[in-house]
Amino acid sequence: MSKSAPGVRYGEIERETGETRVRVVLDLDGGTKRNITTGIGFFDHMLDLFAHHGQIDLGIQAEGDLRVDDHHTVEDVGIVLGKAFSEALETEKSISRYASLHSPMDESLILIAVDISGRPGLFYEVPFKRERLGDLATENIREFLKAFATHAKITLHVRYVCGENDHHIAEAIFKGLGRALHDATRQSDRRGSTSTKGMID
Repeated sequence: MSKSAPGVRYGEIERETGETRVRVVLDLDGGTKRNITTGIGFFDHMLDLFAHHGQIDLGIQAEGDLRVDDHHTVEDVGIVLGKAFSEALETEKSISRYASLHSPMDESLILIAVDISGRPGLFYEVPFKRERLGDLATENIREFLKAFATHAKITLHVRYVCGENDHHIAEAIFKGLGRALHDATRQSDRRGSTSTKGMID
C-alpha cells in the first residue's frame, strides 16, 4: 500500500520517546485487517472494536513503560493514531465532515459527535465506577480520546446517556467512535461539507 497511490487514504506514523515507541498504519477504506499490540489487553480489545466498526484497516505496535503504569502508552497511542488519521485525510477535498450518533451496548448508551474541523477539542462526560477495566485505567480512556482528537484535529463530543456496566460503557465509546469517524470521512459532493470560508478550519 502506497501513500502516493491515488484514492488511497492511508497514514503511517512512528513516534519514539524515552517512555514509549509507537507505530501506527491505517487505511480509512479498509476494514478487514487489524494487528494491534500495545501490551494492554483490554485496550487492544477496544482498539480492535474501534477499527472493526469504523471499517478501518489498522496496525498498532506499541511498547511502553508499563512497569510504571499504562498512562504513557495509552496517551501516546492516541497521539500517533490521531496523526495517522490526519495524514490519511490531508489530500482529501470533500468529506461529509460531521457525524453524530447514539452508540448502544446492551443497557449502556453513549452519544458520539464528531466534526473534522481542524479545530481540535475533546468534550467528555462519562462517569466510570471502576478504576480499571482489565489492565486499562478507566481515567486513561479520556486521555486517549483527548490525545486522538488533538492530533487528528477534530472536535469530539462523548457523552454518557445511561449504563451500569463499565465494560459495556467503554465498548459503546470505542464502537461509536469508529462508526462516527467512518460516517464523517465518507467522500461527499455535498456543498458546504467544508466551511463557508472554503476550507475546513
